[in-house]
Amino acid sequence: MSPHTPLDVDAVLWSADDGDREDRPLLVLLHGYGADERDLFGLVPYLPPEFVVAAVRAPLAPPFPAPGYSWYPIEGLESRDAQHVTASATRLIEWTDAAAHAHRSIGLLGFSQGAAVSLQAMRLEPQRFAFAVNLSGYVTPGDLARDGELAERKPAVFWGRGTNDDVIPDFLVEHTTQWLPGHVELSGRVYPGLTHSVSEPELADVRVFLEKQLVALEDSAPS
Repeated sequence: MSPHTPLDVDAVLWSADDGDREDRPLLVLLHGYGADERDLFGLVPYLPPEFVVAAVRAPLAPPFPAPGYSWYPIEGLESRDAQHVTASATRLIEWTDAAAHAHRSIGLLGFSQGAAVSLQAMRLEPQRFAFAVNLSGYVTPGDLARDGELAERKPAVFWGRGTNDDVIPDFLVEHTTQWLPGHVELSGRVYPGLTHSVSEPELADVRVFLEKQLVALEDSAPS
């Protein structure tokens, strides 16, 4: 995976036309393994309409016969290398440089792999992203140079996961449980019976979280 290959700008799905995006908060959706930009875009009706929503496509094609796209490998020795998560997070940051300059704030919402990439991007650029929503994801183990800066800023993060999620390994859930409270303003919920998926109660909680972020953005805006 070349670090110089950008995300496909032609694959991005937007909730608003060009003329209706400027100076509105941007919410970027990052899908999970084996999906594509259409997967999370179906959540748009559940999200506050004040956001411009952009659903981006991951850069890798999983090994045949898996469908869709992935942010980093989950098979073989490469799956243990955190640099692959960092590489995709860097791609996301580069995409925001080019595509999101007209927006007054950027938030991230990712599922599974997409959530891991969202949190990694926030660690790489703590001042760039206003908040993140982590659905069935985790924090990538290992230290990054700006983790201390993130801990000082403490951006808001919502973490939702299910008790019956058998996809994310226990050690990653435990690491995330220990790591997030010291680095972000954490909120969220564990949903009884939920598998590696998203439920309507979780979406309702996500909407409340996002509405609170809109209020926070208004309060911090220059008068």
